[in-house]
Amino acid sequence: MAALAGRASGIATTVRVLGGAGVIRPYGPRTLLGIGRTVLRWGTGPAGGFATLATRAPHQVGIVDELGELTWGELHRRSNSLARALSERGIGEGDSVAVMCRNHRGFVDASIAVAKLGADILYLNTAFAGPQLVDVLEREAPAMVIHDEEFGGLLAGAPVERRVLAWTDGESAHETLEQLMGAHDESDLPPPQRHARVVILTSGTTGAPKGAPRNEAGIDAAVSLLSRMPLRAGWRTHIAAPLFHTWGFAHLALAMLLGSTVVLRRSFDPVTALRTVQDERCQSMVVIPVMLQRMLALGDEELSRVDLSRVEVVASSGSALPATLAEAWMDRFGDNLYNIYGSTEVAYASIATPEDLRADPTSAGRPPYGTVVRILDDAGRELPRGETGRIFVGNGLLFEGYTNGGFKEVVDGLMSSGDVGWFDEAGRLHVAGRDDDMIVSGGENVFPQEVEDCLVAHELVGEVAAVGVSDADYGQRLRAFVVRTGDVSEDDLRDHVKAHLARFKVPREIVFVDELPRNATGKVLKRELAAWEDEQGAQHPEDGEEPA
Repeated sequence: MAALAGRASGIATTVRVLGGAGVIRPYGPRTLLGIGRTVLRWGTGPAGGFATLATRAPHQVGIVDELGELTWGELHRRSNSLARALSERGIGEGDSVAVMCRNHRGFVDASIAVAKLGADILYLNTAFAGPQLVDVLEREAPAMVIHDEEFGGLLAGAPVERRVLAWTDGESAHETLEQLMGAHDESDLPPPQRHARVVILTSGTTGAPKGAPRNEAGIDAAVSLLSRMPLRAGWRTHIAAPLFHTWGFAHLALAMLLGSTVVLRRSFDPVTALRTVQDERCQSMVVIPVMLQRMLALGDEELSRVDLSRVEVVASSGSALPATLAEAWMDRFGDNLYNIYGSTEVAYASIATPEDLRADPTSAGRPPYGTVVRILDDAGRELPRGETGRIFVGNGLLFEGYTNGGFKEVVDGLMSSGDVGWFDEAGRLHVAGRDDDMIVSGGENVFPQEVEDCLVAHELVGEVAAVGVSDADYGQRLRAFVVRTGDVSEDDLRDHVKAHLARFKVPREIVFVDELPRNATGKVLKRELAAWEDEQGAQHPEDGEEPA
């Protein structure tokens, strides 16, 4: 009886959320029949999801990029042609095709076409270095790579012979997607026996990138996001976050349900992004935190030239959102910022609404519908509110295990996010940092993110990253890398930390840098900072200063 009641409640929530988003609407019998048949035959992944849009709204503009507009009907026909071309080149069910593209129509064309063949789609990070890229391709062994021309040099040593160019800036001697689509029949294909999986690589900030495959998430993934983020059907959304990353791809997938017009630009530039949102009349924007930072850094004169009054949702995820950045954005553009905490493996763990961020900008918000988050100790016991422990997440979106056979720790059906944190008395989640980032200095536990948040709150500090390094006397000490925005000294910053945190959390070393090393999704590459050597110029306090 309880299970039946829970199922009924879940259906009611789904109807309420999707109805509020404008997804549930009256369609004619013929359209409804077409949608139902498409989902049954093709599933809810890229093949079926975009095909339903071609049935529901064939003449609606679906994709806008530097080359112009494509309707959902045009995307459907283009992907039919491309799927036939790829099939002629040996791609079939169960194969894997790697896609290394920036944000443009070629990424979408390739994704739909590969999925229509029942092959898996492996998204490659466009910021990979050559050796890293070769290692990933040797391990994942795709049958083909579809890539932008600019990445040809990086792929020179890769063990994949079949290649197709997705974007070129001029004439090319190699086969291109446009050539293949123009030479093949665009009529509908028979569905494959298996549905495609999407394989997204982890960020690789703490080690080699790992493939994290997912089967079709279905409607639950959308309901989860929409339960705490008021996106609506038919909006125009600028996805500035990389499509190859979980966050960017999530909104491309969400467009399959919402029928959003997706506005893309191949690379991010803060001025271009703001003007794109304005000129394309976007109601939502999908970003990573460093993009917000770069836009705000333009200054009042440049920011006053753009009108973002149409924007109702700025969806941010991919790395930690500094409290000062959240407040600065909302003070400038209004309370439209939503911050999502999660990972490639567990998807969405919590969502901070503007109300959450105003009440406590350091929080990660609350779990969305269908998600359970618990804080566990090292023995797997749940900790009470206020106590810090490991974050475990349960939902219907957990990944299936890495392509190399590895897996994340699971306790009672909940998967480790790899982070530590706590719940406050209001029920909001706070993330202290990676569970392997904590350092023990002189017997005291220090989480670098707490120190980072303290330092970045200083008015003359732009960015901070703190790491633990070996110390002969104390086991470990804290080293902070700071990007300053004005004239501030190491002693000034130490005094600032002393005024807000315990003495043992004051960094022993502060290194001023011009910028922090980041990957394409904005995450700071702490492994590069941890390898930094003293002779490069660390500033040491006087002997006797208590280290952290």
